[in-house]
This record gives sequence, C-alpha cells and structure tokens, in this order.
Amino acid sequence: MSQALRQLIFDSSIPFAERAVRVFNFQKSFNSVYSTFAEVLGIAGNITSDFPIHYIPLIPIRVFKEAEIKSFDVTADLIFKSSGTGNMSQSRHFVKESSVYIKSIEKEFYRYFPKENTSILCYTPGYAENPHSSLIWMLNHLVNQDPSGLSRFIPLQQPLKKESIKDLLDSKRNIVLFGAAFGLLDLIEKESDPLPASAQIVETGGMKTHRREISKTELRNILSDGFQILQHQIHSEYGMCELLSQCYAIGGEWFEPPNWVNISVRKAEDPTKICKPHEPGKLGIIDLANLYSCPFILTDDIGIMDDSGRFKVLGRWKKAEMRGCNFLIDRD
Repeated sequence: MSQALRQLIFDSSIPFAERAVRVFNFQKSFNSVYSTFAEVLGIAGNITSDFPIHYIPLIPIRVFKEAEIKSFDVTADLIFKSSGTGNMSQSRHFVKESSVYIKSIEKEFYRYFPKENTSILCYTPGYAENPHSSLIWMLNHLVNQDPSGLSRFIPLQQPLKKESIKDLLDSKRNIVLFGAAFGLLDLIEKESDPLPASAQIVETGGMKTHRREISKTELRNILSDGFQILQHQIHSEYGMCELLSQCYAIGGEWFEPPNWVNISVRKAEDPTKICKPHEPGKLGIIDLANLYSCPFILTDDIGIMDDSGRFKVLGRWKKAEMRGCNFLIDRD
C-alpha cells in the first residue's frame, strides 16, 4: 500500500482531495499519535473520497517536539532537527525514506531553476551549525546534483568576491545565490561584489536572528540595491524542519504550493474554521510528502491567502499556545 501511495502523492492528474483522503486513511492506520488526535476530534475510522479536506484535523506543529510522530517502525533514513540553543526543545522529523524528500526537493526546485543550466551558491550561517538541518541536507543534495560541479557552499563570514567564483562566472551558467536572509544582508555589509545582472537570489527566512526585524519589502529592496540585480530576480523559499516540501515565491512575496501541498489559513481561536481571503490567521498545511511522519499540520506562522490560493507569510504567531495536546504523549 505505501509503495502505491509514494507514487500517488506526486501525481497531479489525481485530484488533491482524493490523494489527501488516501493519505489520511494511511495515517489513521499506522500513525498512533495522529490517529489518537483525530479520534479525539471525532474521526474514529477511515474517511471517504467525498470528505471535505478542510475538515481533516491539523495537528499543532509543536507535537514534533513532544513525540515521535511517524507511521513506521523501521529505522529512519534521516532524522531532521530544528535549530535550538540551550534548553530549547527541538522538533524532530523522522524520515523513513530519503527518496521521498529527494523527489519533493527536485520536482519543485527544478521547476523554477532548471538543473541543466543552473548552479547555486549557498550561504547559510546559523543553519550550518546544525548537523541535522533539513535545509543543509537539501542544499547539499542540490549542490551534488549539479552536472557542472560548480555549485558550492561559500565560506562564512567572508564577502563574496568575483574572483572567488570566476570559474562559475566564466561558465555562463545561471547563478542562484541561495541563503538565509540575515546572512545575505551580512554579505552586503561585508562589501561583497555585485552579482551578474542575470543572477537570481533565493532567500529563506531567518530574520529572527538578525540584529533587527525587517519586512520582506525592505529586505528585497536591500538585496536588490546591494547585489545590483532587479527585484523580480529575488525569490523566497518557505520550508521547515517539519515539512518535506518547499514553497517558492517567485519574484515577489506570494508563495505558491506544489501540487502535493495544500495551504489554508485558519482562525487561531478555532482552527477548524477557514479565514476569508486576506484575513490573517494561522497557516495550515497538508504536505503529502510527509506520508511517513504527519502531513496534516497547524503551524505557528501567521499568514494570509489571496483569491487565487497564493499565500503570504506575515511572521510568527506571538499569542500563548493553545493547551490540550499532552494527552497525545500519555495515551497508547
């Protein structure tokens, strides 16, 4: 069954709702933590194809810190952990098969940045200190898949100078600078050289560790001026330790999910209810690539959605967390 599901989740010819129902029933059978959660919310058994997907329960993302949430008993191929310092608890994401993560990475990244003519420069301070970072694993994979062998991680705490990437500049390949937002700002402050006019930037979050919080609009302005490239060549990536899929905002601030991911905006006081377009709420995610962990997640990110289904991330939800999930850990 699970082998058929691995093929099904990425098949865009099958309606998303049908795929989600199949994955939910698999989770109900094999994921004891999520099954208990769904039962407490009134879903005791399997659901049928006409079940509205917005009624599928979304488990609070903090459960990844509190339990081994997975639908398998064998040894995991990978275990990703979120960033954390001191006594801060870390999310743990148990990945049964790295091949599912690889397929998710490649299908969406190469959709926008074709493998045959793209090389990436990675700059990831903060993440680099976490040996279990899913972002570092993803970038390592993309670097290793570059047929030209020119993709690389660039040294930390040093400016990016043209002479250090002369081989890449001479190759005439499309250059993508992929990095944590605060790190890219640091590169500018260290007086890095301008990028080639055709280069692109992908920034991924990370603002909370910079010396101050800035908006996406201000970030894009600084990156455009500092690296001397046009704003439509600056993109954003949305991902996290608890997800095996990424969403990209190409040339702006509105993200589009891949065909195997569904995004909704939920009312914080009642996550079973969907917010209206442009009404802020908590981002709910169904990531079918999380087949073997948990695909149905209520995040602590606040966002809005437009009429076409694109979404924008506005920041972290700062109100007190909802209580009531400890039973998930204590019950069989």
